[in-house]
Order: sequence, then C-alpha cells, then structure tokens
Amino acid sequence: MNITGRLTRDAEVRTTSQQKQVVNFSVAINDSYRNKQGERIEQTTYFDCSYWITPNVAKILTKGSLVELSGRVTARAWTGNDGEAHAGLNFHTFQIKLHGGGKKSETVQATLETATKETEDDLPF
Repeated sequence: MNITGRLTRDAEVRTTSQQKQVVNFSVAINDSYRNKQGERIEQTTYFDCSYWITPNVAKILTKGSLVELSGRVTARAWTGNDGEAHAGLNFHTFQIKLHGGGKKSETVQATLETATKETEDDLPF
C-alpha cells in the first residue's frame, strides 16, 4: 500500500530489547468529500509508522515534511488507563520518498540507496 501525508512530529530512533533499531514517526493524511447536502467534509487519518531498514533516515524526517510511503497497514486496539477503548493504524514502512525537491530529497535517496546496498551485502546467499 502507498500513502502520502505530512509528518506530525520529528522521527525518533528507538532500540528494541534485541538491540535492533527502529525509526518511529507519525503521518497525517488529509482527505475531503462532499456530503449529500453539498457540504465539504474534511477528514484526517493518522498513521503511526515504523521503518526498520536504517536509522539514518530519522535525521531528515522532520515535522511537516511531505512523504510518500510504501508498506503494509495493521490495526491495533487497546484499553487506556482510564478504561476507554482506543484504536490506531500502524504503517510498517519499507520505502520512503521525501517530496518537495531540494537537498533533503537527494539526501533521502542517497541514504535509502546506501541502506539497501548494505542490507543486500549482508545476505548469506
């Protein structure tokens, strides 16, 4: 699946208990439509995203950046401390494209190409 949206916060790198690094960030996707009365309805969907390939990409994923992501979506549900039911969407990202041109886009492509090459070199076959 592909989604395009803006980052709602700067990306963060976290280390799992197995010493693997993951980049976490959130993306908002805006959509609009007209209802039967002709009124324009704005709708925003939020995705919590994770990227496991290289932590270096976190440096350029900053709040407000427009990104196109490829990956897969999973849904999650939980009960908060207040007893309220909550639900959210997770997007497990395997490809990131930063839009807007300029130096940041070039840096993203270079970072992703390097990460892909490093990952391919580590394969045992």
